[in-house]
Amino acid sequence: MNKFMLSGLVLFVGMTMQQHLFGDQPQANSAVLDQNMQTLDGKDINLAQAYAGDVVLLVNVASKCGLTPQYKDLQALHGKYADQGLSIVGVPCNQFGNQEPGTSEQIAEFCQKNYGVEFDMLAKVDVNGENACSLYKYLTSQKANPDFGGKISWNFEKFLFNRQGELVARFQPRTKPAEDEMIEMIEQELAAKQAGQSSQ
Repeated sequence: MNKFMLSGLVLFVGMTMQQHLFGDQPQANSAVLDQNMQTLDGKDINLAQAYAGDVVLLVNVASKCGLTPQYKDLQALHGKYADQGLSIVGVPCNQFGNQEPGTSEQIAEFCQKNYGVEFDMLAKVDVNGENACSLYKYLTSQKANPDFGGKISWNFEKFLFNRQGELVARFQPRTKPAEDEMIEMIEQELAAKQAGQSSQ
């Protein structure tokens, strides 16, 4: 075997090993929102396309939880920052104390009647376990961001994504949307230029 054939073989083997090791693994903090979901009114949506260039706050929500009043703060954030590029996305889930038992229509009516919710809501899904939707399987793994993996602990757990669709923060259920740490993070990401780097 001449040296040209040998070098070509080495290059091929190296590229093949690299593809095997890295090619099928989602890069950390990359394209987390590239998921197909359904909205609360049954429309198909790709989150990456729908919220391209936005700062996204993703929250698993419930109507009969002690933390349900956080809807008020979430709506206030929407009212204040939506025109600056903040998209709040509610994800109903019934896995925690059966606190979201309603149909899509009932959830929508509850949110509108009690909290005047105007931000986007997705269809009800599981966020933990083998039946969890692909978005939350990815989010709770180490793939989305090694710093923020682990099961969802309860209703109103919050994930913040920068304008590049990268996961940059995770807030526990009892962290209210109006708390300083959340406001500061949101404003920080909103201030980052779409084509630039996250502040993280």
